[in-house]
Amino acid sequence: MIPKRLREARHRAKLTQEKLAVMAGIDESTARSRISQYENGIYRPNFETCCAFARILDVPECYFYTVDDEFAAALMVLYTSHSASNRSHEASNEGEEDASDMQKRG
Repeated sequence: MIPKRLREARHRAKLTQEKLAVMAGIDESTARSRISQYENGIYRPNFETCCAFARILDVPECYFYTVDDEFAAALMVLYTSHSASNRSHEASNEGEEDASDMQKRG
């Protein structure tokens, strides 16, 4: 894991170290220090923990392992546009299901 990616994603999400850790299931008594150690490269979280961070911070898992800064930025642009497209598609499908339900009842 590239430590600065975690810090960047956490800041973008406007979460404290402690809040992120607790949301990821890390014990509250060690929460802030654990995230600090990850962000400073002292320790590295396992893949499952990285996946939890990715879900909470709304970034792709691979973002944490991307060395090149420009590529990481491009990855986030792609991920954001893909996520927005998926949300739009899901909302469209929900609207179709609602209309179908109304027709069945009518």
